[in-house]
Amino acid sequence: MPRWLRGFVHTVDSVNYAIGRLAMYLFFGMALVLVWSILAKAFTRPPLWSMELTEYLFVGYYLLGGAYALLLGANVRMDLLYSKWSPRRRAGFDLVTGLFMAFFLGVVLYGGIESVAYALEIGQRSSSAWRPYLAPVKIVICIGAFQMLMQSLAFLVRDIATLRGAPIPREIATIRLALRPQPRLERGSVLLAED
Repeated sequence: MPRWLRGFVHTVDSVNYAIGRLAMYLFFGMALVLVWSILAKAFTRPPLWSMELTEYLFVGYYLLGGAYALLLGANVRMDLLYSKWSPRRRAGFDLVTGLFMAFFLGVVLYGGIESVAYALEIGQRSSSAWRPYLAPVKIVICIGAFQMLMQSLAFLVRDIATLRGAPIPREIATIRLALRPQPRLERGSVLLAED
């Protein structure tokens, strides 16, 4: 495979890994909003915005983490026959199903972009009592669909490479932000950084 295609696969994997790791923290945002709503209901009146904001945070959590789940293979799959196949046969099967997935995600993204344009054009708001603007959540939906589309294209490239006999290894570049030295992997052994 050309070097730029390998770079594309590794870049998509790395970006989706990082965004998925960040999206996991939206769960804590949902929990805080729900706890606030429960406490407010116990002592006063619950806020109008709590349930709807929780739903919007869940949309971000679910869709921004979708490509991360695909990357890690955490999606549900029927492995009755698939697990017994050779890597090349799996790659061929994944190539066919991946084309359908890429087409579906392309249609979702196209419709999502039109929906965002409409929401921005008319200032579309929710019909609830809180009445937030809908464009931000629709933008998050488009970002999630785009991430999954890019991940499915990376899978297609990886499957083609496997069918050609030169599989692309899974290498994910992670960004580490830490205050203390982190262990680093060097030739199969873990060494502590001495900075």
